[in-house]
This record gives sequence, structure tokens and C-alpha cells, in this order.
Amino acid sequence: MASTPASGSYTPDPLGPDFEQRRLPQPPDYEGPVQAVLVRATAAPATGRAVLYVHGFNDYFFQTEMAAQYTAHGYRFYALDLRKYGRAILPHQHPNNVRSLTEYFADLDAALAVVRAEGGQQLVLSGHSTGGLIVSLYAAAHPNAVPALVLNSPFLELHQARIKRLGVPLLAALGRVWPNLPVPAGLSDTYGQSLHRAYRGHWDYNLAWKPNHVFGVNAGWLRAIRQGHAQVRAGLGIAAPVLVLHASRTAVGQQWSDDFQRADIVLNVAHIRHLAPRLGLNVTVQEIPDGIHDLFLSGPAARAQAYQTVFAWLAQVLPAPAGQQ
Repeated sequence: MASTPASGSYTPDPLGPDFEQRRLPQPPDYEGPVQAVLVRATAAPATGRAVLYVHGFNDYFFQTEMAAQYTAHGYRFYALDLRKYGRAILPHQHPNNVRSLTEYFADLDAALAVVRAEGGQQLVLSGHSTGGLIVSLYAAAHPNAVPALVLNSPFLELHQARIKRLGVPLLAALGRVWPNLPVPAGLSDTYGQSLHRAYRGHWDYNLAWKPNHVFGVNAGWLRAIRQGHAQVRAGLGIAAPVLVLHASRTAVGQQWSDDFQRADIVLNVAHIRHLAPRLGLNVTVQEIPDGIHDLFLSGPAARAQAYQTVFAWLAQVLPAPAGQQ
């Protein structure tokens, strides 16, 4: 049996020679041993600026173009596979299983400590979908942790038909007593089909870590999400400037439509528009025409606009220190 690499060392990453990974062991939880995995781009600009990206639900980091964009704009790039996701899943664990979103704070603490130790002092925290919710809650609980947040279609509210939403409070309440009670995720495989090149999309990634039919969830997970959403509705008061990007519209339907590749088919963008101002004291909200749920997996024009928006905003709120890029 191959030996496990030391947690403090980097090892090759499946994305290839431009990336490497580092295990971040955490104290055991209710399922046993826990780890997160930090990925970094090997290209490291001579700058103190860095970004830490956090993926969404049923997801992991594979967006190499994003890393190249940040690197080209003078940022050291890091991404975090949270516990029980992607590279960090251990054989005894149920993917995505969580009972409080604060469980992820230890993963973020460990990752940010590494980034800072490696010279990333002016640090942007970025998150997609559920990752956007998690990093927002983290920033609210750690007011001086980072000077800026970039959120890509953050998951600020459930997107379900009214009849399905009626059972959510009961299921979430059951999560306190029976956290492992299975609950329907309410997602079809359409979004995955729209992304992966083996189906209708243009991207290649590990379907074992990001399956089209999403990993199952339980009542404990639903309760954790509902608690996070309640905090957002009450107002997080994040002091750092926040950029919220979202698609210009939501599309729904039972039958496949090419329109699904030009709209968000996971979240209701009206929820994002409505709730984003409650994140903090300085929130910029920008829609991306023809963007999909993960804006950085959209078509070329939408991706280009999303990147242009991010780096123009960062240049305003987080200018490069003198003598750096």
C-alpha cells in the first residue's frame, strides 16, 4: 500500500504540472478522520496578492482557466477542496455531509494560514454557489480575515417549487435529531449534462467527484444550509468589499433546451439580487448576460465579461502595492 504523503508537503495534482496539492488534516468529526486539500498553481507571481477559491456543492476545483486568469493579473492562485468534497473525500465519508457550515471554518483557517505563510498577504476570498455562502459566513465571523470577497452565483436561498418548499422546515427540524435522514436533493442531471464534454458541455472533469446525478444529502445538511440562509437574511454585516456576480436570468424546464447553456438552471437569480445587499456594507452586484450557474464555465463571451468585471473591480478596491503588478 502506498504511503500517505506528509500533510505539510505538496504533491503532484491530477490537473497536471501546473498545479500541486497539499493535504490539510483536521480533527476527527462524527464520521471519523477529516481532511481538506489545498491546491496551488505552480506559477507564482512576485507579489503579495493571492486568491483562495472555494467550490460549490457537488463540486471540486478543476477550473484551470480561472487560475491562469488570476496568475496573469498578478495573483498567486490557490483553491480549496473542502472536507468530504473532491480530492478531500476519504473512503469512510459520505460526500457533502455536514451538520453546520461552521465546520468548514477550520478548513478555511488552515488554508489561509498556508497562503499567508507562503507570502499571500493581500488576500481575496472567492466562492461559487455553496462555497459563496460559506466564505460569506466565514468573512462575517472573521471581520479582519480578508480585504475582499468575490462571489460567483452565491447560494443565498433554496430554489424549489412552492409545493416542495412546504416540507423544508420540517425536514430541517428533523436534522437536529436525525441528521442522517436522507432527503431529496431536488436536482436533476441537466446541469451536469450542460457542462461535461461527454454530454452537452465543453468541460472535462472527474465525474466521480462531480457526478451528473448529485450526491445524496441528508436532513443535517439541509438544516445547516437553512441556518446559513437565515443568517444572510438577517444581514451579515461583512466589512470588506464584496463583489457578487450572477447570471442575467434563470431558466427552468423538464425537457432539454439549448437555453440551459445561457442561463442559471440551479438557482433563482432574483434571490441573489434581492439578498446580496444583506451580505455587507459595501456590496457590488453585477449580472453577466448569457452566463450560467458557474459563470466561469459559461460560453466565451460571458466568461470574458465575468473576468473583466472581477479584475476591474479588484483594481478599484484592492490596488496593487507599489512596486508590484
